[in-house]
Formats: sequence, C-alpha cells, structure tokens
Amino acid sequence: MKEPHLPPRDLLDATHEFPCHYTFKVIGESNEQFVDNVVAAVRDGMDLEFDPPYDSRESSGGRHVALTFEPLAQSPDQVLAVYAAIQNTEGVILLL
Repeated sequence: MKEPHLPPRDLLDATHEFPCHYTFKVIGESNEQFVDNVVAAVRDGMDLEFDPPYDSRESSGGRHVALTFEPLAQSPDQVLAVYAAIQNTEGVILLL
C-alpha cells in the first residue's frame, strides 16, 4: 500500500478555525458498495456513531459518482483521519 498524501497539519491550522465544517469531495465508481465504503470511511474518521449526511451526484454517463460531505471537524487530526480512511477506500478516483 502506498503512503497516503495528506494536507499538511500546519496548513489546516492556518486556514481553518476548529471546530468548523470541513468539506470533503470524493469521486469514484458509481456503485452502492463504493458509496457505502466512503460513508463508512468518513464515519470512522470522524468517530461518529451514525452515517454522516452527504450529497451525491452521478456523472452524465453514469460511470462515476461525486460525494460531498461537510461534517463538523473538531481538529486537524480528525480531518487527517478522514482523508487517510478515504484514501484507503477501493475505487476512489479523486479526493479533494
């Protein structure tokens, strides 16, 4: 497994005042398993007891789906945990 590429902690500290809503955008394969796995990754990274709300949009051809999450992040460490969990999810094409 390759080393995850995460935003620098000091950049998160400099650009966000925690706690704050943090936006994660994920693009990947358009199938229910991918969506379930990304939702679980965000839930686990945020240490939530419930699935986080999100918006989804399918590509015009139906091959890909874009997911947007805006959870309330308590710290940069929590944001980094979510990024790491999503990066380990099969089928991720792009993570912003």
